[in-house]
Amino acid sequence: MRVEFQADLREVSRLLVELAEGARVAMRRATTALLAADRAAGEAVIAQDADLDELYRQVEEKVADILARQAPVASDLRLLITALHIAADLERMGDLADHVAKTALRRHPSPAVPAELRGVFKEMANVADAIAGKVATVLAEPDAKLAAELETDDDVMDDLHRELFKVLLGDDWPYGAETAIDGALLGRFYERFADHAVNSGRRVIYLLTGETVTDGSVANG
Repeated sequence: MRVEFQADLREVSRLLVELAEGARVAMRRATTALLAADRAAGEAVIAQDADLDELYRQVEEKVADILARQAPVASDLRLLITALHIAADLERMGDLADHVAKTALRRHPSPAVPAELRGVFKEMANVADAIAGKVATVLAEPDAKLAAELETDDDVMDDLHRELFKVLLGDDWPYGAETAIDGALLGRFYERFADHAVNSGRRVIYLLTGETVTDGSVANG
């Protein structure tokens, strides 16, 4: 039974890694749609979202099946419940990429962001890509130190988010309220994408160390 249980856990891990990598690809494509007014890239993200939803469903079903067959307790039960929470964060990352793509398509064939914002969005996209890649690595090979780095990575995203708002709220903003609202929402999508990745990393740290991480601080729990 224990051998079968370990095989089941490996399958859950595989699904989580696939979900993380899928969310990363989705945001890459969404950024291409956003910055290059690439309709095909945007449509690919929307189509891929259904695949990510299906992966999330598979994680739920696999965990439910393990709970029914193995009746795990203590640390094994905690691991499975944590896997469900991580899957939810990763699925939400895919949804946020979908939101970026839909914003890009709504403005197509025009670029969804003006030239003044392209630089900051390119940087936000680079940070999002690195964070998503690190999450996939941590899920494939759990490492508390690497997972903890996500907090610092997210600080960079938060700084960029603040930089974006300085431009949007500046007295010399020339594009009107609608473009400013789009910019604010897009910034929020990237910022939340990173936040959900950080949540996943915190959950991995908890599993490995028994410590609960909140807002960059570690407390026993």
